[in-house]
Amino acid sequence: MNSINVIAPYRLHGMWVFDDPARGLVQEPFVGGADTMIDKIVAGLRDAHNGFVMVFSSNAFPGSQFELDWRRPDRSGNVYFSTALDAEGWLCPALLKYFDAPPPKLFVAVRERDGAA
Repeated sequence: MNSINVIAPYRLHGMWVFDDPARGLVQEPFVGGADTMIDKIVAGLRDAHNGFVMVFSSNAFPGSQFELDWRRPDRSGNVYFSTALDAEGWLCPALLKYFDAPPPKLFVAVRERDGAA
């Protein structure tokens, strides 16, 4: 398992999704409030709907912008809360493709893709 992970979410059919072929994920959607959290996170990024870079880890790292705290299991996923965003979102079982168990905290940074319009 990587200590720091990178994905590139984008909009498809009005939803935030991402691909990670190395982990068997294609058009994996963000739902259950995670989509709303992403809307807030990328509000200042140009052309985010066509894709942006999201870096995340269970450990704080230089440049991390958001901290999410684990709240509870919910169905087959887990709910995280961000004080900075005043929002919570559900992360599906795909989270376990990156971590052995749901981490108590997630640290996130976002930036525009290289060559964003």
